[in-house]
Amino acid sequence: MTFSVEETRFSLPHVELAAHLFGPEDGIPVIALHGWLDNAMTYARLAPKLKGLRIVALDFPGHGHSGHYASNSSYSMWEYLEDVLLVAEKLGWERFSLMGHSLGGIISTLLAAAVPERIERLALIDGLIPFTGEADGAAKRLGDALRARLAVRDKRKPVYADLERAVQARMQGVVAVSREAAELLAQRGLEPVPGGYTWRSDIRLTLPSVMRLTFAHVEQFVRSVQCPVSLVLAAQGQMAVEPRIASLLEGRHFDVHTLPGGHHLHLNEEAGAQQVADCFNRFFAVT
Repeated sequence: MTFSVEETRFSLPHVELAAHLFGPEDGIPVIALHGWLDNAMTYARLAPKLKGLRIVALDFPGHGHSGHYASNSSYSMWEYLEDVLLVAEKLGWERFSLMGHSLGGIISTLLAAAVPERIERLALIDGLIPFTGEADGAAKRLGDALRARLAVRDKRKPVYADLERAVQARMQGVVAVSREAAELLAQRGLEPVPGGYTWRSDIRLTLPSVMRLTFAHVEQFVRSVQCPVSLVLAAQGQMAVEPRIASLLEGRHFDVHTLPGGHHLHLNEEAGAQQVADCFNRFFAVT
């Protein structure tokens, strides 16, 4: 597939971020956030189908064409939250909407809850809350994370002899995607190295989290979201297997749509992207 997109960069105090720009300059301001180990190309099918939006689709730090955090930093949700606000400052956007897939949806929800005065609307794709962990497992999780961080310096990212092997690997990743989706993500996510290609992503992104929020924490975050929300759930997606999602949404005035497809329904094929676009176009058209 082919599409027209503008590339831009944001120089933050601690990292430089890359982004794709979609839509008219005077459109509704939206910062779009991708999922874990994906990149801004996750919106390649969806963004051109959205009407009247000025979309800034970021590469998170450590992903795509963005820079990596310093060696003494981690890739915590809290750091990403600040980065999004710093990008909004660069754009001069006091209030703006967020669009997020998977991890991007989680970051969007947390940010909307934390700074409700800044967020106009949330458009979420199969992402709402982070994985949770209760207090009785916190010490073990911390120990496992610390040991993994010490060991990561001895790890190396895989090198693929050619692009086809890299695409095949992405198709069969932790979350499987279609060939076209894998090709789009690989287009922005790969770099040439001796012997072939490897992923641009920082290897530290694969490390386990040091600490997780409890379910009580995430309940409070969801309850603290004040802006309108359109949540697209994939019928065969990751959130479909979370039994507590229904209780989280109970009493919330969220616009919820369950659509056929997997976790990357907005990227895997044109039909899925159009269905998501139909939901979001109606959502953003409401004044």
